[in-house]
Amino acid sequence: MRTLGIGSQRYTKVVCLDKPGAGNACHRYQVGEVDKPSDKDTPPTTFAWVEFQNGPIKEGDVNGCHNEDLIAIVIDRLQGFQSGDYSCRENALALTKLEEAMHWLNHRTAARQARGVEGTHTV
Repeated sequence: MRTLGIGSQRYTKVVCLDKPGAGNACHRYQVGEVDKPSDKDTPPTTFAWVEFQNGPIKEGDVNGCHNEDLIAIVIDRLQGFQSGDYSCRENALALTKLEEAMHWLNHRTAARQARGVEGTHTV
């Protein structure tokens, strides 16, 4: 178990709960409240558990979410902010970069499909 050193960690923290597996990536994460030194008797609240796909789908089954699923959620939230009172340049830039990330992940998948190796361990 290790806390990721990514993001501000002012209010929430992300903890990796497993060791790297298939593809040298981890698969289980917890998003929770940052420990409050003043409230040692109350455990921090867990807000989300994220289970990623572990192993190739064609060699097993679907057993978790994908990177694209989480990116889609954040894109949807930012689009919502951009259509309301919280529209700003920073949200627009973040949205553009997330859409670009989604493009490249989809591009990689399409290339693997074209080679007939999508959903397998084949590089």
